[in-house]
Amino acid sequence: MNNADLTLLNMNLLYVRYLEAIDRELHVPLGCLYLTKAIEDAGFTVDFRDYQLNDFAEPFTVGNIVDFLHDPAKVIGFSVMANLLPFALKAMKAVKERYPDRFIVLGGVGAKAVEEKIMSRFPWVDCIAVGEGERTGPELIRTLKAGGDLREVPGLVVRDRSGGLTRTPERARIRDLDSIPFPAFHKIDLSRYQGYGLMSTRGCPYPCTFCSVAPIWNHDSTFRSVENIIAEMKILHEKAGVRMFLFQDEFFVCNKQKIMAFCQKLRQTGLSILWKAFGRVDLTDIEMMEAMADAGCVELRFGIESGSDRLLKEIKKGFSAEQAISRVTEAVKIFPRVDAFYMWGFPFETLEDFNQTVFQMVMLRMIGARILPSMLCLLPQTELFRENRDRYPLDFSATLFPEYMITGHEISHLSHFQISPEHRPIYDFIQTNPDIFPGFFHMDLKNNVLPKLKILKKFGFYPEDKVGEGTDSCGAHSPRITAAPGLATRVVEGTAG
Repeated sequence: MNNADLTLLNMNLLYVRYLEAIDRELHVPLGCLYLTKAIEDAGFTVDFRDYQLNDFAEPFTVGNIVDFLHDPAKVIGFSVMANLLPFALKAMKAVKERYPDRFIVLGGVGAKAVEEKIMSRFPWVDCIAVGEGERTGPELIRTLKAGGDLREVPGLVVRDRSGGLTRTPERARIRDLDSIPFPAFHKIDLSRYQGYGLMSTRGCPYPCTFCSVAPIWNHDSTFRSVENIIAEMKILHEKAGVRMFLFQDEFFVCNKQKIMAFCQKLRQTGLSILWKAFGRVDLTDIEMMEAMADAGCVELRFGIESGSDRLLKEIKKGFSAEQAISRVTEAVKIFPRVDAFYMWGFPFETLEDFNQTVFQMVMLRMIGARILPSMLCLLPQTELFRENRDRYPLDFSATLFPEYMITGHEISHLSHFQISPEHRPIYDFIQTNPDIFPGFFHMDLKNNVLPKLKILKKFGFYPEDKVGEGTDSCGAHSPRITAAPGLATRVVEGTAG
């Protein structure tokens, strides 16, 4: 009998299936480990299980999830992002059927903006945690153990005895991120992972209409101190020999003064480490980038999104195409690698806008930047989806998915996907619930997405089934470019048979 107070399952996987190989990435599950540490510090016990480490030949069957969760605690928490939310909901149902007395909590960012819809449609979900978990998690466990009323716990969507839904008051944000203990690294074998991420901030203040991350934090930013960030890097370097770090937050470059101080203090430690980060073209300059490179930054990533000033204004990026060209031109002279991310498939993007973007992508590729285009992902919390969902047709394609929504069920042929018969039911489930899973859909596939994809293929940004030298793309259309931009390591396994 499992005597832990919580079984916490990480279901955030990076898994791309090809005809002859499987592309996997094992990344330290920071969110779950932060939550685990907070619950343990509150005096409770956590049975943490990372589904990244499963050894099933076929991970995406609900039976294997049930087996992986053998003998769980009385409370089971699922942490999941939007791409695996459909599979997670199916798995949660199977777990509930096997263990009907367990209390199932859905956490992570996958349910953002559709919490009530999930709870009303899928009765096996007992509760959804909303927002930061370091305060909510311990209070949730404490209330359940005491037989209390979860409607008094901020930061939840819960079901009462009559079946009605209650969204409890929003929990106040944690303003001092230094007050949060480091993740519970003692719960995992760090040597088994290839990717080591860091979060220097929570939240981004910029109003980009397509962004699914900033709305999670209500466009409100909180920060860690330079000393706190470096202390965590030092621990991971000394305990696990980590030499390469990725700052996963989009707002790492929040202001020049902080970045310059970080670089100076990091150099002073003498740590032999390298790192990668995201930056905004309007918040960086040559002096800052040179300081970053001198402190071990080997890769700077810019979210440019479009080469059209009209479109940049429409999606509220806050800078011009000229600024983007200027900054990337400077950056490629300073860093070993510079990534330029582009978003395409905006339904209000004219072909003139799009051609300006392609021209800029070609130009920046020629000067040495790595160009990473990705299809627009229509997550429900984004302003773009809310404002346009009734203006354009929402289309599903069984052969074309946005890169951020690759699940691992589909087989990639580089230029298109194939859904195997055994996984067809998960896509039927998705199509039955487009308002919950809009990220798998496109706005106006025929007139908007497909013509632009044809142009991108012409210029080599999306390869056909045979990958050519120097081809760049973002995600499932290239076997050597990560399926989730922002993660930087790669492990390729041959499949049996």
